[in-house]
Formats: sequence, structure tokens, C-alpha cells
Amino acid sequence: MKYLKTIFLAFFAFVSMTIAAQQTGKTYVHIEHARYQVYDESYGKDVERLIGDVVLRQDSTYFYSDSAHFNEKTRYFDGFGHVHIKVNDTTDIFSDKCKYSGDIKFAELFDNVVLKNDSTVLNTNYMTYDRTLHLATYPNHGSITRNDKNLVSRKGYYRDDIQVAYFRNDVVVTTPKSRMITDTLVYKIKEEKMYFYGPTTIYYDDNVLVGNYGWYDSKNDIAYLDRGATLSNKGYSITSDSMFYDRKADFAKAMSNVFLEDTVNKAIIEGNYGEMWKKLGKSFVTDSVRARYFADKDTLYLHSDTLYFFMDTVKQQAERVLAYYNVRFYRKDIQGKCDSLHYYVADSCAKMRRDPMIWAENSQLRGDSINIVIANRALDSALLYPNGFIIQKDTIEGFNQIKGKVMVAYFKNNELDHVYDDGNAETVYWLREEDGSMIGINVSQSVAMDIKIEKNQIVRIKYFKKTTETLYPKEKLKAGMEILKGFEWLEEFRPTDPDDIFRKPTKVVENEGNNRRRGRRK
Repeated sequence: MKYLKTIFLAFFAFVSMTIAAQQTGKTYVHIEHARYQVYDESYGKDVERLIGDVVLRQDSTYFYSDSAHFNEKTRYFDGFGHVHIKVNDTTDIFSDKCKYSGDIKFAELFDNVVLKNDSTVLNTNYMTYDRTLHLATYPNHGSITRNDKNLVSRKGYYRDDIQVAYFRNDVVVTTPKSRMITDTLVYKIKEEKMYFYGPTTIYYDDNVLVGNYGWYDSKNDIAYLDRGATLSNKGYSITSDSMFYDRKADFAKAMSNVFLEDTVNKAIIEGNYGEMWKKLGKSFVTDSVRARYFADKDTLYLHSDTLYFFMDTVKQQAERVLAYYNVRFYRKDIQGKCDSLHYYVADSCAKMRRDPMIWAENSQLRGDSINIVIANRALDSALLYPNGFIIQKDTIEGFNQIKGKVMVAYFKNNELDHVYDDGNAETVYWLREEDGSMIGINVSQSVAMDIKIEKNQIVRIKYFKKTTETLYPKEKLKAGMEILKGFEWLEEFRPTDPDDIFRKPTKVVENEGNNRRRGRRK
């Protein structure tokens, strides 16, 4: 209430400041016309009754009525029937009855009150009008109509000289394309711009816009909302501290604490800045981005510098999601990182580029590029090319390794099931008895291999074409033979929880003779 009182006082301070000069001297009220003039003390001392086509004038303002009770000494009169006050060339006021004090140039108007100012029309049942301030006030319900716009409120104030209206309590603004509900509104009529100061909702045919402070440009159909704003429809909602919305372009710009919820695709995206072009079917969120994709069993958390979304504007369905840069994602059963990620909804395929890595249980998958296929919101397969490299922790010690030019890894319940390795295929795996005792370390090379994996252990390899395979007892294995060239177990890069996706490792590592910086893009 204190805040609204401040607005109210500021508004009337503005009213007073804009008046060039107030008339301090008293002027007479003149009788211009009446069919009959009757003095009757029963109506009051010095009161003259005027009957028929009454016309009174003060300064350049004319007062018309069917009859009137007029006191010339006090400059006061009551007007009855078909009251019409012609304030000036642009402003006219009509009512069934009025009371007017010429000393202070102040009128009270009763029943069927209408104020017309150019193409602006004010309607109410009781109104006061201050000629000095050019201020019309209604305390109990009224409406203002301007061309195709109608504004209704419980209380209202209107300056006809500068065409500014102030509305309070239960304010409803109706246009052919929208409906606004608010508590406090200032309407600059010439600019066709409305400023609201309290909880406000704007309803469109397919969207709803909610805010607490801001403005609405009704001519251009543009809105700015502050101190909390939400744009929503059947499929999504976007919330932020402040928002700019262009209805004609169907464009929204969200600023600070952006929260986008996609109910169709079961996703929530957070950031600090976002833009959305609905007609073009694209949007993005940037700055501290975190996306959450909900599945039946678990939630996938993804972070990148910027996240882009593309929609089919006809079907209103998601087509692509693009993530740049420093991409990291986490789910309990799978984690990953890369510099850019492209996800294609129709194919359920994600392409990871620039230093991509995936971790699933005890497995680490790497390649210059990785393409993954999602089925039933779970990892189905991954194509690693070129220079694919899969590492698994042995159950007791060491690492099982698979390496090749092109590798396809197939998953079952998000665990490696089998791997097809084509092109300079190599493996190192630790062979054990069922009780875990060591048999030896198998080292093999072939043109291609099909590798079966059970419980994170290699259990069978099918070789193609030229093959070499050797089983070494651990004590006879030469130093370094248990590690394939290019081996790097990079556990420190693995996201460990939903918040760890924001961490940006910067360790420099070696990969097949080439220095590569893993982590933050410089």
C-alpha cells in the first residue's frame, strides 16, 4: 500500500507540474440563455431557477441543461436534465445532473456520466471534474474507451489536456487481440502505452503473459515486464526476472534467472538470458545453463555455455537441440563431456564433437567424434570414429581396453553389451577364473573384432581376417604391454553429480602424440 501511495502522489505531483499556470482569480458565471428565470426563496436565498434550454458560461466553458438552480453571488449552480459541459473544443462532458462551484471551478456529475475527449470516451455514474487541473475523477467504477481499446476499473483519474489516465483497483484492459488484468495502471493515450504497477496478467489467444511491473505498448503490441515475468502456453512456460515480448513477431527475451519448462518433452532449462522466436521455431538459453530431462527412472542434467532449440512450427514439435560449448552431462548411469553436442529428436541421435567422452558404469568411451543413439530414454549404441578407445576397469586391478579406427558400442540397460571394432582393432583384457584368480593378460590385434561383454568383462572375441593374439601370464608381461598406445583414464573429467556439470577441468593431457586441452574452451 505504501508503494501504491507513492505512485499516487507522484502521479499528482506530475499533474501539478504540467500545469502552466492555475487561475487564482475568481471569474463570474454568466447566464447566456434560459426560457424562464424565476426567483423563489424556497430553493434558497439568492437562488434563481432557470428553466428551458439553459446555457451558462464561465470563461470559455459552457454549461447546458434543461433547468438549473443558480446562485450568482456564490457562483454555484445545480443543473438538471441533459447536462452538457463544453469544456473546450476537444472535451465535452454529459450527465443527468451536475453540481458546479464557480469559485473553485469544480463540478460533480451524477448518473449516465460521459466524458468525450477526441476519440476517448469515459463512462461512469458519478464523476468529479476540476477545470483548473483538467482532472476527471471517478471513485466507484468507470470505463474509458479509446478506438478499439476499453479500460475498466473501480477508481480512475483522467487528465483531458495531456490525455493521461490513471486506474486503480480491478483494472481490466480489453483489445481485439488481448485482455489485461492489473491493479494499478497509467495510460498515456496519445502514445497508446500503458504502465502497470502491480501483479498483471495479459491474455492472448494462445499465450499468457504475467508480470508485476512494466509497460504495454498497445499500438505495436509490445510488452516489458519486470520484478518477475512468465510467458506460457499449452506446451511450455518461460519465467525470468524481467522479460520483453513482441506479440507481432512472437518474440520473447528473458533476462536473469531464466526458467524454461517444456511439458511436452519433459524438460526444464535454466540460465540467465534467453530468447525465443516462436514463428521461426527457434530459441536459446545462455549463461550458467542447466537443462534437466526427465525420464521414468532418472533425470539427465546437462550444462553448456549456450543451449539452442529448434521446433517444427507446423507440428509444434521439437526437432533439434544444439549445445555449445563446454558441454557436460550427468545421469546416475551415464555421464559425458564434449565441446559441442547436436541432438536430433526424430532420429533420437546425438552427435558429440571435439574431445567427446562418455562414462557408463566402469567404462570410458572416447573418439575424435561420438554419435550416440537413444532408445526409450536410455543409451542404445555409440559410434566412435576415428580413433575410438574404450577402457573398462578390471574387477580387481588394471584396465581392459579396446581400440580401433571405427567402433560401435552397443548397450543394454546402459551397460556395455558388445563392441564391433573395425580398422586396426586392438584389445588388452585381463582374463580371470570365476573366483577372480588371474589367468593372464590377453593382447590381440586384428583387422576387425566383435567383442562380447558381460558384467563389465570381455568374455568372447570374434576376429576377422589377419589376427595375432597372445595370452601372457602377468609375471611375464613386459612393462607397458598392458597399456595400449594413447591410453588415458580420465576419471577427473567425469561429472560426479548434478552440480558437478558446471565444473570446467583444465588439465592438459596427451593423446597419441598430439597435445589436446581437455575441458574449458579457450
